[in-house]
Amino acid sequence: MGSLPHTAVLIFGLLCVLQLSHSSSDNDFTKVRAVNLGGWLVVEGWIKPSLFDGIPNGDMLDGTQVQLKSVALQKYVSAAGGGGGNVAVDQDVASSWETFKLWRVSDSEFQFRSLSGQFLTRSNDDVISATTDSPGDSETFFIERNNSLLHIKLLNGSYLQVTNNNQLTSNYRSQPGWGDDMATFEMTIVANYLHGDYQLANGYGPVQAKSVLTEHRKSFVTVKDFHLLSQSKINAVRIPVGWWIAYDPDPPAPFVGGSLDNLDRAFHWAQIFGLKCIIDLHAAPGSQNGMEHSASRDGSVDWPSEANIQKSLDVINFLAQRYADNPSLLGIELLNEPSAGAVPLDILVSYYKRGYKIVRSYSETTYVIFCQRIGNADPMELYQADLGPTNTVVDLHYYNLFDPYYEKLNATENIRVVYKNRLPQVQALNSANGPLVFIGEWVNEWNVANASQAQYQLFGKAQLEVFGEASFGWSYWTVRCNSVHWDYEWNLRNRYLIIGSSTLGRPHYMILVTGCLVYLLSILT
Repeated sequence: MGSLPHTAVLIFGLLCVLQLSHSSSDNDFTKVRAVNLGGWLVVEGWIKPSLFDGIPNGDMLDGTQVQLKSVALQKYVSAAGGGGGNVAVDQDVASSWETFKLWRVSDSEFQFRSLSGQFLTRSNDDVISATTDSPGDSETFFIERNNSLLHIKLLNGSYLQVTNNNQLTSNYRSQPGWGDDMATFEMTIVANYLHGDYQLANGYGPVQAKSVLTEHRKSFVTVKDFHLLSQSKINAVRIPVGWWIAYDPDPPAPFVGGSLDNLDRAFHWAQIFGLKCIIDLHAAPGSQNGMEHSASRDGSVDWPSEANIQKSLDVINFLAQRYADNPSLLGIELLNEPSAGAVPLDILVSYYKRGYKIVRSYSETTYVIFCQRIGNADPMELYQADLGPTNTVVDLHYYNLFDPYYEKLNATENIRVVYKNRLPQVQALNSANGPLVFIGEWVNEWNVANASQAQYQLFGKAQLEVFGEASFGWSYWTVRCNSVHWDYEWNLRNRYLIIGSSTLGRPHYMILVTGCLVYLLSILT
């Protein structure tokens, strides 16, 4: 009886080897059929909301927009002109001048940023103004909270209060009550949509954030996902990373180290299962689009400065140098979704050209991928920019979402958009003299309420057919998500999306066999 488990293990091992030996050896490049590993090494709270559950005052994260109303005067705190002068408490209705973005210092200490970017601060005569560009102790306020009611205290112990002539001062010396006290304010949270790496790390603090992110990175994407993808006709993964990966293991605060080890692990898994990797600089220094997935602190777009651009190029250099000789590297995407409204084309083109040269200094074959600006921008602008002579790709992101136009379309109309609008653009760009075309993000989701499985299948089929025309290929967003129709694996299991065949790569069977044999030997000896 003691030899039976060993015999069973040996039979299993032989079956593994036989199966691998009969697998296809086709390794010809055709087109990319990829899945994004979104929400893994760059956090997006909507993908996994539970990541933020343990943050104290979790509705007051960095970038949360708030309005403050005096309980005594029943008027709003207002930075006239959006900031730059004294603050008054004189508005009956709140708008942009009465809205402040939070910068979180701790779970009870905050700074308030006005529309124009200046922070609330205390002057020598105790009057509060919005006149400081870089916050410090004088711009940091301790919050005492009773649900939506606040007391706002300076670090010296005095409280903010309103005066009868509508000023905001910092000379309330005693402990205020929660009634109609001149030092009591009602807080309205206007927007709390930023749930990215900055909000998570700064919300938890360094110790707890490291614990949360270490567990998340270990479990959110695993070797099992790479195996499933390889078995579902996917041949590549697009891996979003943040700029702080180049500073691992100790990136600048508040970011948390450890993403580099996980990226290394992804390359190892990709090599085992015959997948290719596209590294995507998803979050650049200063944020290129003001969104959570670019790690923006408060929605500002501060990337277009020479310092941040140079830091981004340094990250590209780091990634290219580290992975250029890795057989699983397919491409490096220099920047994800730069904002058309905040990133001038000439600055972006200059960055793309410099980034291209950096990648070419390490590899002549790695694809260099340039993402289209999001917003009001024509992708043809990148084809006219002469970004580089060889192995270049332009990345477009197609969603039947995020625009009022799509909100009232039914299933048939959504499918018609794919064929009538998307297909001609893909074909035109395919015919342009320049980079290959990559649909780097798309999803089998829309605004159609109560759509049937059959309707989702038709929508997915249309997108697969049209995006399959792109000369470089496509990548689905995303591998796993709290919203199930965004979840590639859920779509696959439940047959809402049906993928065809692939010939980009094959599993490295000898590596698999070796792994099996090592495992067998560890059991038998």
